[in-house]
Amino acid sequence: MHSMKKQVVAVAALASLVWGAAAQAQELNLYSARHYSTDEALYADFTNATGIKINRVDADDAGIIARLKAEGSASPADVILLVDAARLWRGEQDGLFLPVKSKLLEDAIPASLRATPAADGGIPWFGFSTRARVVVYDKVKIKPEDVDTYEELADPKHKGKLCIRSGAHPYNLSLFGAVTEHLGAQKAEAWLKGLVANMARSPKGGDTDQIKAVASGECQIGVTNSYYLARMMRSDKPEDRAVVEKVGVVFPNQSTWGTHVNIAGAAVARHSKNQANAIKFLEYLASPSAQNYFANGNNEWPVAKGVVTENPALKSMTGGGQFKAETIPISAVGANQVKVQQMLDRVGFK
Repeated sequence: MHSMKKQVVAVAALASLVWGAAAQAQELNLYSARHYSTDEALYADFTNATGIKINRVDADDAGIIARLKAEGSASPADVILLVDAARLWRGEQDGLFLPVKSKLLEDAIPASLRATPAADGGIPWFGFSTRARVVVYDKVKIKPEDVDTYEELADPKHKGKLCIRSGAHPYNLSLFGAVTEHLGAQKAEAWLKGLVANMARSPKGGDTDQIKAVASGECQIGVTNSYYLARMMRSDKPEDRAVVEKVGVVFPNQSTWGTHVNIAGAAVARHSKNQANAIKFLEYLASPSAQNYFANGNNEWPVAKGVVTENPALKSMTGGGQFKAETIPISAVGANQVKVQQMLDRVGFK
């Protein structure tokens, strides 16, 4: 009898372990810096296809990095989704990501849009969509050929014409990190000084505000991420359409190194308790259906090889074709961040 009791207890314990593992296997804890309502369909599609429930924690990039550091090995996070290359690089440097090996991901995502492999060959993070850092201009007062390179934004002929958001914002830090990679630190600092000299006003607001400022005549040249302009192009609001009618858009440096692109990317958390599900989610993000959610939902360019967007705003922006994007490693852009912040302080870029 005593032996039978032991067997019953053992079976019950085993069942508990199996059920507990099964329950855990059907969940995924996602820390996301993407606050786009259109992503809800992206997550629902994954759950419908796999049966894996996504528990989401939303914060900004910096908040997520800080939270992971504070939680340490007790963190419940499985997947980290960030919207800036520099922050992905920072998380990698801080040892917050678990390098993964996936032939599917390595075949789908271009090498320039993912982290450098770790010592064991695993890759700490992958980019899944891009947005271009473009120039918008007053179609009446500015000729597109006068703003078709980033370098020209610092030309004295544009004194008092430039609107741009804070230099400390990740989107600008990444652009400036890329320019530093292309020009070298000395020339990049002189360029930043030229931007400051050409400002129509002190940096303020978000990218949409820069577009509106150009349309209103507050300035004649602005810098924005492409998806902010695409949103306005696809808007049903008359006031948005009126703004779009007044501005032109240029993808800088088409004849040289190409337009700067930033990424939204993802990584498996260092202390993930659901690693197989986490990798499955990353692989899903590289699928054509997920890539099209990025493109059609938030007006970002898909990055997986062979996926082409039909988004009308993105096609209109580029004249129906593709644009030349820079190909420097995103990780190199991230590595320039500290240097760039020191330059911004020296030239008085707020």
